[in-house]
Amino acid sequence: EVQLVESGGGLVQAGGSLRLSCAASGFTFDDYAIGWFRQAPGKEREGVSWISSVDGSTDYADSVKGRFTISSDDAKNTVYLQMNSLKPEDTAVYYCAAVYGSHLWRSPKIYDYWGQGTQVTVSS
Repeated sequence: EVQLVESGGGLVQAGGSLRLSCAASGFTFDDYAIGWFRQAPGKEREGVSWISSVDGSTDYADSVKGRFTISSDDAKNTVYLQMNSLKPEDTAVYYCAAVYGSHLWRSPKIYDYWGQGTQVTVSS
């Protein structure tokens, strides 16, 4: 059974940091790209950051570039999202998702598997 389990969300003040984790199981981790997406109330789901387990390439949305860092521990089948200098507009439910291959697709519609999400709330 394919599973993606996010953790690490919470409430933090503006300027603070959080590290999200996405633990994957049930598929060959090294063959997939993992993306982090977020969805705020009343808004569409948007991409945040992506990493390929195939070749280690990464990508970031402009809104988080320089503040967020994505990384992967292949031995643990886990992808992390280190979020620094958090802003109130980063408040959302954060999801990780997996898609077969090395391409870093920005559209959430491409992704095959999704986690249940973890809430991140940034207070001003």
